[in-house]
Amino acid sequence: MPYNTGVGRETKEARKQRAVQVLDRLGTEMPEVRIELDYRTPLELLVAVILSAQCTDKRVNMVTPALFQRFPDAQAYAGVKPEAVEPFIQTCGLYRAKAKNLVAAAKALVAEHGGEVPRSREALEKLPGVGRKTAGVVCIHLGGDNSFPVDTHVKRLAYRMGFSSQQHPDKIELDLQALLPPERWMNGHQLLVWHGRRTCFARSPACERCVVADLCPKRGVREKKLTPTGDPRAPS
Repeated sequence: MPYNTGVGRETKEARKQRAVQVLDRLGTEMPEVRIELDYRTPLELLVAVILSAQCTDKRVNMVTPALFQRFPDAQAYAGVKPEAVEPFIQTCGLYRAKAKNLVAAAKALVAEHGGEVPRSREALEKLPGVGRKTAGVVCIHLGGDNSFPVDTHVKRLAYRMGFSSQQHPDKIELDLQALLPPERWMNGHQLLVWHGRRTCFARSPACERCVVADLCPKRGVREKKLTPTGDPRAPS
């Protein structure tokens, strides 16, 4: 059966206050929150985020050291065919398409931006293989356009926490931006990502150890049953 929480119908102002409380608690719980992709330069960040689509950050971090050594700048990527990039990233999902996009994006960077990664979200979105979420992630970590990127974790938590009923990432982002002050967007994005990976799982969220459980309406989540040993188990 669905959870019954104390979070019911609320005004916009009450929802804003609750959203801030959620981030405050998550920030206290995870003060070390950061992007989990390893990078040293803006280009390395862009490449890593492109590779992270349908791939874990852990896997990306395993392949990027050799990739970054072989291709230290945009000119290096732009000067080869995608087949030269493929061996470095073949354990990442969709590696052929990603190799093609990396080379094409690098050529665009060289031709249009002097080989440098732009800080504008609009400019980033024009690069091959760079969607709105990827552009937003790059922007917030490079000090560019302020964004609240929506990945699968943010999308799931925004619905469960009652912050957005939208399905499209762009509309969810607008709802989250309306709830939180701009200075909380970068950290808020990362906190929701970490919370989704560590506690608020897709299939069976660990509500019993969630630090914001009393602030969350748990939309779409079914209450877990207790086994004879007292361990929570999701209903079959």
